[in-house]
Amino acid sequence: MSAWFDTVSSLKVKLGILVAASVVTAVLLSLLGSAARVPALLVLPVSVALALGVTQLLAAGMVAPLRRMTEVSRAMARGDYSGRVRTTATDEVGQLAAAFNRMAEDLATVDRERRDLIATVSHELRTPLTAMTAQLENLADGVVPADPGHLGDALDEARRLGRLVEDLLQLSRLEAGVVHLDRQDVALRALVEDSVAQVLAAGRPGTITLDIADDLLVGADPARLRQLLVNVLDNAARHAPAETSVRVTGGAGTGDGAGPGAGAGSWWLEVVDEGGGVAPEDRERVFDRFGTDGAGGTGLGLAVARWVAQLHGGTLRFLDPATGSGARLRLDVPATTPPASPSSPTREPAMTAPASALQPAERSVEPPARPAAQSQATTAPVRQQPGLDGLFGRFWPENGAPSGLRTVVAAAAAGLFAGFALSFNAVGITWTLVAIGCGVAALLTARGRRDPWTLACAGLALLLVLPMTLLDAWWVQMLGLLAATAVFLSGVTGARTLAGILLTGISWPLASLRGLPWFARSLRLAGTGSRTPAVVRTTAWSLLGLGVFGTIFASANPVFGSWVDQLVPNLTFNDLVGRAFLACFVFAATLGAAYLALNPADVEVLGGRRPPALANRFEWLVPVLVVDAVFVAFIAAQARALVGGEDYIQATTGLTYADFVHQGFGQLTLATALTVLVVWVASRRAGSTPEDRRWLYGSLGVLCALTLLVVASALRGMAVYQDAYGFTTLRLFVDVFEGWLGFVVLSIMAAGAAGLGRWLPRIALVSGAVALIGLAAINPDAWVAGRNLDRYDATSELDVRYLQTLSADAAPVIAERLPRDVARCVLQDLPSGSLRPEALDDPRAWNLARSRGEEALADVDLDGRPRPSAEECAGVWTAFDE
Repeated sequence: MSAWFDTVSSLKVKLGILVAASVVTAVLLSLLGSAARVPALLVLPVSVALALGVTQLLAAGMVAPLRRMTEVSRAMARGDYSGRVRTTATDEVGQLAAAFNRMAEDLATVDRERRDLIATVSHELRTPLTAMTAQLENLADGVVPADPGHLGDALDEARRLGRLVEDLLQLSRLEAGVVHLDRQDVALRALVEDSVAQVLAAGRPGTITLDIADDLLVGADPARLRQLLVNVLDNAARHAPAETSVRVTGGAGTGDGAGPGAGAGSWWLEVVDEGGGVAPEDRERVFDRFGTDGAGGTGLGLAVARWVAQLHGGTLRFLDPATGSGARLRLDVPATTPPASPSSPTREPAMTAPASALQPAERSVEPPARPAAQSQATTAPVRQQPGLDGLFGRFWPENGAPSGLRTVVAAAAAGLFAGFALSFNAVGITWTLVAIGCGVAALLTARGRRDPWTLACAGLALLLVLPMTLLDAWWVQMLGLLAATAVFLSGVTGARTLAGILLTGISWPLASLRGLPWFARSLRLAGTGSRTPAVVRTTAWSLLGLGVFGTIFASANPVFGSWVDQLVPNLTFNDLVGRAFLACFVFAATLGAAYLALNPADVEVLGGRRPPALANRFEWLVPVLVVDAVFVAFIAAQARALVGGEDYIQATTGLTYADFVHQGFGQLTLATALTVLVVWVASRRAGSTPEDRRWLYGSLGVLCALTLLVVASALRGMAVYQDAYGFTTLRLFVDVFEGWLGFVVLSIMAAGAAGLGRWLPRIALVSGAVALIGLAAINPDAWVAGRNLDRYDATSELDVRYLQTLSADAAPVIAERLPRDVARCVLQDLPSGSLRPEALDDPRAWNLARSRGEEALADVDLDGRPRPSAEECAGVWTAFDE
């Protein structure tokens, strides 16, 4: 698919295909789920996740070249020019990648030439400097006399050094890409004669003969042309033997060079010597900077000469000598172009010389190299975070999370196991196994999997998912599952504050988006090492072969067919689609948790932010004291009611004592929870001076103490109400919840006194999980049934209708403590509820409480026998009440 997508030559078309594929995927999955009657809460996240997966699969190849460009650019900033962008895309991104590679190659060449230039210049400057220094030291020490000969030698070295520096200056001006050309009619012979005189005056031996017409006028910049002539004549004189002469010829037109100077107004010039000549393979190299052939030159003269020729639109090159020996250097200049204003710079024209001598303008813009550390320090402040890094910012940076193919495989295995083994009939052992498998897959990936906090949270999460196997009460099972998720995720992210715990819960669904690049790296969705197409093809062909030949052989051989029937579950269309959605959901949820564990979000990004303290103490102190006063008034009212007794309450409110204490239980629970909020806000807005701290601890200490009295009053009131009207699981749960809030308030007081406030969020989280584990450990439904039967023994009052609403957890208690006929009427609806046959016959839904409930039904003769009729039960109720 990736290779086919690369053949699309338009980025707009690719984006259109990407959007269309994502939309079609989401719509088809939604329609499929609707047709199979899969719950919308399962269809929606799976459809979104798979649409994002399709987007990532198609978009990974589109953005891979851009990511690679970013990596190579950063490497270039550090001085590494070896990186390249490899892609087969033909769209605008592919074209950009090709241009980027060309630029990288040019920069690599320029950088290499720069290093060579520095090394060569250092060598060339060191040679005359060393010689001149030695000669001057000898003169200064009196080793040699200061006669004209020795002084002349030192002067020669100084002049050589000066010529080298002058050549470098001229070359740097030419390579800057902008020079001033003062074109005018120049008498070529006169200019050549002046150049010859300058070369001979510099001490160059030999003779130079001219064969140029006196009246030949050419269009050129005389200063630049003299620079060219001096360099080529000096080069020829150095290479010519002492007994020979250098011949300079020139004329109008093309001569015999047939170069680009063809046409009226063109002219040519040749310099011929009888020296060793230039080998054909070296005729371009000698024009490179420092491309000397070892004859004693600097290696810059011919480079300067060629640049001047190219600035005039001409060429300078070596040709085969007519006599077969020596060197023949020819300059061809085309017809004079319109003269440029002396004040206007003329940019050098395009060149046709080899790559080593081409494009001086590109070289001129190459900045000087910087050390790697300086380069990084300079670019770091302006670096942009691309893609999802820019979206999530510092809340969730990509902290080098390694690719985790094994993590993806483990998550996929958890999803497949859930889709295959999870029971749709009832919550049972497979639900616990799936939850444990998902947790193990994420824990093995966690960065801090050996951290005590992470391990403690994982242990608590394990205990919280056990009720799905041990108990039948659905509300305990679901509370345990939710609490296990919250505790486990807080453990792998290392949340320490209330805001961090809340952000952890938000980060889990966001991981499906944040982890997409990591998911792509793990599967190698794009790039040269991509294995996804091969894996997809292999899986598709394997499944096709299994389905086709398995079906043929199953129909051809009854024995083989029976084996297939035993191995393959008999699923309806709805079951198959539902299990597919379930497998995808569990896979995505596990993968999100694994990525969150591998690369935790900075959930404490808000934890370090403390609002500024209020300037005036009364701004926070007065509200706290007002709340204290309200609590004092309430406690006084409670004490008055306690002292006055039921008669006072009846006369004042018209309520019985039990109704009175029960009426405000919910409000007291809310007040307790709000007290924790008041303490948190006040502690963050109070000042940090010693006096502020004393007022804070005093006012909040009083508030917490009064809150504990409220908690005690609420728990006592609920106990009185339960003694009067019986026990329910809801009343039991709110008792536990109120008790947990009281423990949190007590922890606040202890932590404030010990200065351990930073541990409070974790204490509250762990204590809440422990409270829920303790609630599950007492088996709430069975405990409530037992307390109600105890109350019946004491008062002869029993809410039979409520007992009928309890789960199978209460069945053994009811069967054991009630008369058989009464127990049969109480438990008669269980076979159509939690103990329905399809739940009991499904081994994947095995549950300890339902297994014990089934035994209780057998004890009261409800296992497969007809249930008592309404008339029979009415008689039983009457006799039981009497």
